[in-house]
Amino acid sequence: MISGSKIRIDRWCKALLAALALVMSASSAWAFDVPELMSLLAQRRSGDATFTEQRFVRGLEGPLDASGVLSFTAPDRLMRRTITPRPETMSVEGNTLTLSRGGRTRTVALDSMPELLGMVEAMRGTLSGNAQSLQRYFRSTLTGTRNEWALELQPVDERLAAQVRSMRLTGRGGEVLGIEMEFIGGDRSVMNITPDRSTVSAPARPTP
Repeated sequence: MISGSKIRIDRWCKALLAALALVMSASSAWAFDVPELMSLLAQRRSGDATFTEQRFVRGLEGPLDASGVLSFTAPDRLMRRTITPRPETMSVEGNTLTLSRGGRTRTVALDSMPELLGMVEAMRGTLSGNAQSLQRYFRSTLTGTRNEWALELQPVDERLAAQVRSMRLTGRGGEVLGIEMEFIGGDRSVMNITPDRSTVSAPARPTP
């Protein structure tokens, strides 16, 4: 004869196992990793956005403010046009960086400036969903969910690490909404990005 207490214990055990199975299943379903983020980002082939940036410079009281427009076209074309405090344009295509300010233009090869190349690749690699490009220069850690994520980047390239302490990109789905950078020496920049959704390309469709 089976006692009533043993029946209750068996029921509790079954209920506990069912609850654990539900938690394990939910955790697996909610997991959001770097490959999934890169897949979401890769669906956007181009887009424009406005930005505001605050640069905190050691020794200066208060931040330096800037604002302007960002533009990206996959796989490697990136443009930043600063409107305030003074007009300035930085455009990158492939290995070529072009700076325009005050009627003067300068063109340089990115691979001649490894610390700048790493920062550019962090932005291009994230915007295009290119995980290999990111891994070349950074160790990445992703936290959050599909609807609110943060990608922490720690430089692994020695020349870049001599200039940049860390980068943090935040976003929602396939959109990058913020970029924070900490530099060796204490300087820091915080950029907030507002996508222009009327100009964002439609997600790529799979080939039939």
